[in-house]
Amino acid sequence: MWRGRLAGGVTTLWLAACTAGNLPVDPPVTAPAFDAALRAERPTGPEHACWHESQRPALFETVTVQVIVTPEQRDAQGTVIRPATFRSDTQQRELRPRQTVWYRIPCRSDIDSEASFTASLQRALKARGLYGGSVTGTMDDATETAVRRYQAANGLDSAVLSLAAAQALGLVSVAD
Repeated sequence: MWRGRLAGGVTTLWLAACTAGNLPVDPPVTAPAFDAALRAERPTGPEHACWHESQRPALFETVTVQVIVTPEQRDAQGTVIRPATFRSDTQQRELRPRQTVWYRIPCRSDIDSEASFTASLQRALKARGLYGGSVTGTMDDATETAVRRYQAANGLDSAVLSLAAAQALGLVSVAD
């Protein structure tokens, strides 16, 4: 009798372990905001630095408010005879204009092997639950999507790996 319960419990745990990995995971915020390193003007230095130019999209806010068209009508006792009518007014407001920004990226000359660097990147993203593919050492769409998710959670919406993200993932040294 206890063997049946034990087998049922083990089977339940095994099935739970198989399905838990398929749940979507929100990217963790594990580093200072990467957008702090963005520059709005073309960088001039340092000499050995590598930069990426990117378009940062405009950011809009949409607000919908209910505006009264006709007020409610009440009789002498205060009972509502005709309810009020409303219309929806929607307005958009630009919070941040579109802009060109630059940020540092790891230099290819500082990386021994691009394939091994990409494989390490894939492992780091996989450990954080952001990359579900195989570790191939190839910068494919799944890897770029995972990089974008990781960086977007930290303020930089780009699939091009920033130096700040590479440092936060432990892929490059922090020293300049």
